[in-house]
Amino acid sequence: MTDSQQQSQDNTSALLADEIKRQTGQLEAIRGVITAAAHTSELGPTLYAALDAVLGVVPLEASGITLIDTDTNELVMVAQRGLNYDFTSTPMRIPLGTGISGAVLRTGEPVITGDPARDSRLAVPEFAQEQVKAQVLLPMRARGQVIGILSAMSHSPYTFTEGQIKTLRVIADQVGLAIDNARLVESVLAQRSRLEAVIHATADAIIATDERGRINVVNRAAELFFRISADEIMGKPLCESPFYPPLQERLQTTICRDRERGSGMIELSLPDGRFLCGFASPVYSPQVQEIDTDDDAWVVVFQDVTHLKQAERARALFIQTAAHEIRNPLAVTLSALQMLQRQLREPTPTQKEVMDIGLRGVGRMQELIDDMLDLERIESGMGLAQEPFDLSGMIERCVSESAPLMERKSQKIAAEIDPTLSLLVGDERWLFRAVMNLISNAHKYTPEQSTIRVRVGMRAISNRPAELVIEVQDDGPGIPRESLSRLFERFFRPRSSDDRDRGSGLGLSIVKTVAERHGGYVYVHSETAESRNHGTVFGIVLPYQVTIPAPELDRV
Repeated sequence: MTDSQQQSQDNTSALLADEIKRQTGQLEAIRGVITAAAHTSELGPTLYAALDAVLGVVPLEASGITLIDTDTNELVMVAQRGLNYDFTSTPMRIPLGTGISGAVLRTGEPVITGDPARDSRLAVPEFAQEQVKAQVLLPMRARGQVIGILSAMSHSPYTFTEGQIKTLRVIADQVGLAIDNARLVESVLAQRSRLEAVIHATADAIIATDERGRINVVNRAAELFFRISADEIMGKPLCESPFYPPLQERLQTTICRDRERGSGMIELSLPDGRFLCGFASPVYSPQVQEIDTDDDAWVVVFQDVTHLKQAERARALFIQTAAHEIRNPLAVTLSALQMLQRQLREPTPTQKEVMDIGLRGVGRMQELIDDMLDLERIESGMGLAQEPFDLSGMIERCVSESAPLMERKSQKIAAEIDPTLSLLVGDERWLFRAVMNLISNAHKYTPEQSTIRVRVGMRAISNRPAELVIEVQDDGPGIPRESLSRLFERFFRPRSSDDRDRGSGLGLSIVKTVAERHGGYVYVHSETAESRNHGTVFGIVLPYQVTIPAPELDRV
């Protein structure tokens, strides 16, 4: 190999080594920006790491970053390196679409200039005093949009290479992503801070868990309600935390044992006489569902409803006291009317009519008082049983005891009972009363010689537990549409052609309350005489679990 060939080979090796070194430096600069963005949620360190990376890629002395301010429609200088004048303490602002930066925003491509002071597009005359002789402005993107501009500047003439521009574009895009991520983190932290402020300011007690069932939120109200310290239970399993024992038992039942039931209400009396009403709800996480786990986060919210409970007790006591006080004079009045009726062996038509009016009035007053007391009892849950009983037998008893009532208007009553029904868990006495109220209501508002049908069966709905449906259907004239929404209100009675058939106005309210106390609900469908199939259907829907059939129970 000749000396000239050796010299040429050495030159080639040196150029290759320089290029490798240059590319390595560029990669290190890009990695530095990525590392800075990954290790902090603050914007400042990421911006200045990007400026250092720019100055490490190109042999220049100055760099800067401007961001779009959407509130003012301006580009604002937020970071700089190597400039003689300070353009960030009192930020340099450039109206969007103007100046050299406007060309970058319009095209989305880098713009390379010489001395900007001689460029007619210069939008900030104060920048001319910096005496920059060469610069490149590159768009920074995030989620497909330009959010700012990264610039590299020289105070002496300089020519940018194509490789430098490519590397600077990569850095600009990395900075754009880092800025967007920092803004998202800042927004999340701000929202979390506001949420925590609301949670701690509310008067409701709030306890929440993560997907592993460990407590991660306890607000101040919960600490006061249950006399616990958040530090004492934070991070511990909800079902093992040292709560008030009755609360612990309810949480065990509602959340830790019966997860498949979903949300549940918790009522609780505290030793100091306060009464709390709470609601436990699962918080479903899409990420957790993708992992295919049965665990859910939970949030439990309690309210102090002591004042409502006291008001309810006062109201119930007032109604009970008033009802008992009215009963005595009513009994005296009824006895007097009956005595007078016996003495008038041959009353005149007027006397008979007056006596009948008085007896009906007293009877209705007694019925009203009885219904009011019954409604108070069932609403308060006093003595509400939860025992298995023979549902079919109860319905048959309703039908047989209603037969004498039907004879008054030459009506018929028929029952259709699903033969596969087993025992129902509930209060037979109150459910019997509810069904009898529906039958009595149908009797009052159905014409003579009509048929009243009682249907009982199960209804299965996908993804929901089975339901028991009890329906009472009549062939009456139907109920006006404007009255349907008020039928289950206290003391509401639809218009009737015969005022003597009007009850206390509490019968359907009792039906609704009985259904709700058993975890169910009521409904009504009615068609007026203008339609082909007029009549009314009242229904009670109750949760239904198959239990041991009555015949098998008898053999045990």
